[in-house]
Amino acid sequence: MTTQQPPTQTPAHKADLVLEGGGVKGIGLAGAVLALDAAGYRFSRVAGTSAGAIAAALIAALNARGRPISELRDILATVDYPKFESGNVITEAAGLLTHMGLHDGDYLVEWLGDALEQIGATRFGDLRLDDSGADANLTDAQRYTLIVDVSDISRGRCVHLPWDYPAYGRHDIDDELIVHAVRASMAIPFFFRPVRFDAPETDFGDQHFTASKITWVDGGMLSNFPVEVFDRTDGSAPRWPTIGIKLSAREFVVAPANEIHGAASEAFAALHTLINNDERYYVPGDKANRTIFVDNAGISATDFGITKEQQDTLFANGRSAAQAYLQTAR
Repeated sequence: MTTQQPPTQTPAHKADLVLEGGGVKGIGLAGAVLALDAAGYRFSRVAGTSAGAIAAALIAALNARGRPISELRDILATVDYPKFESGNVITEAAGLLTHMGLHDGDYLVEWLGDALEQIGATRFGDLRLDDSGADANLTDAQRYTLIVDVSDISRGRCVHLPWDYPAYGRHDIDDELIVHAVRASMAIPFFFRPVRFDAPETDFGDQHFTASKITWVDGGMLSNFPVEVFDRTDGSAPRWPTIGIKLSAREFVVAPANEIHGAASEAFAALHTLINNDERYYVPGDKANRTIFVDNAGISATDFGITKEQQDTLFANGRSAAQAYLQTAR
């Protein structure tokens, strides 16, 4: 196990980073992150949901091993997006009925697990943060450089991993695999199979949890853009900013109406609304001031047939959005 030392960049160019979810639109996150990196920003901690969790995990791993963040684009270029949609109509229907998801999500575990293995940081123990100036209220479970958001629909709560592992009787946080947390965060309901496991009876903080079957799904259901997650709680002034990257226009977006003709179209419309509702979240001024808004080019979160041209457009949109943000932040 290794520990990550705080970045050596001057405080003016340090930042914590929060990345919104958005499926295949996550390519836009990479464009923005690499523009910040080119401008001299170094990221102390990174948080993400769904696609944002994938990018966040890679950034945290690269940082832990002292490798350039510029490798992010080359790693993401190896993704074979159609492989996220496993099987045919028959196997998809069976998966939905028996496992509560059309697709198994195995490709994400295979691809991201291999990428993290090649970087050399696969477990949360590789992402320990040794920072004596961090928030004095942080518990030992919170001293990691990565946060992955997951929605626990069994207990009806937002879960920050690795912070909340002890609430599920999993106290050896350092041994938890990063890719398993990310897999849970990108489990879009009905599209990807949820992560399910048995949690023992346990106490966590001032809460008591009974033994139960747990179901984790896409963190975006409850917390798609937790830009406040790194805000200090000990009364000390922040040493550097948190920068959020959001995959939608700044203004409130009104989507075209779905035509509802019966039960099937109602179910489809409900699922479509759930998956794509992230871009319609209103961002209040205090969050907007520290947020980079990336034009998602109208691409759907689950458009796994995305073309190379569309990928390049999203990446360029992310880069230009970050460059515009940097002009106003100076």
